[in-house]
Amino acid sequence: MRILISNDDGIFAEGINTLAKVLSELGEVTVVAPDRNRSGASNSLTIDYPLRIRQQSDNKVAVQGTPVDCVHFALTEWLDVQPDIVVTGINHGANLGDDVLYSGTVAAATDGYFLGIPAIAVSLVGATHFETAAQVVKILIEKMVIQPLVSTHKIINVNVPDVAFEQLKGWKITRLGARHRAVSMIKETDPRGNPLYWLGPPGETQDAAEGTDFFAIEHGEVSITPLQVDLTAHDAIAGLESWMHAVEIR
Repeated sequence: MRILISNDDGIFAEGINTLAKVLSELGEVTVVAPDRNRSGASNSLTIDYPLRIRQQSDNKVAVQGTPVDCVHFALTEWLDVQPDIVVTGINHGANLGDDVLYSGTVAAATDGYFLGIPAIAVSLVGATHFETAAQVVKILIEKMVIQPLVSTHKIINVNVPDVAFEQLKGWKITRLGARHRAVSMIKETDPRGNPLYWLGPPGETQDAAEGTDFFAIEHGEVSITPLQVDLTAHDAIAGLESWMHAVEIR
């Protein structure tokens, strides 16, 4: 089996190196990841300057770019043979609910999906038990080998509680929950008296009802959420057409 791994925390992050070590038990692993932390990069591509790469070993490459740059580079240039699956992570922290819109980890998996490769994004809701998250992904891939998920055509977003593997309470197929709006930005002043602004922490959970990814994590369960790329609000098309015809501007 050929597995491409990337992330948004950077090539030296504990999460990606733990994931690569565990998944190497399944086959040939290639790691192509940003040369530094690029968390929150979402689906951004670098188009205003060329990408520089630094090869760490035969199967490990650092890219001076975003997570999407890394997967795009690996699949369209670096690899001679396409991988069987793209796995991104293990993210240092959750990617729950609205987080997926900003996550470089999820975006990198999405680019793998765009380029025709099954993709899994995995995040640890904490910063300790990366081995647990890696074992979860290994089991999912083993299941996919036995029964491919061809019929779903979705990206799989996985969040894992930060506990030892044997302490997991179960596995749940979930939907995305939602957060409240983020808190205000944090304003500081530099030594010259100029204002500086930092993004504030994410908002508290707004929709964490049973069936959501938030609910599963709160109850010690692995959350597995299928994501789709089509952002079209299909249920609004008819209403929007009626509105266009009903409102005349002379």
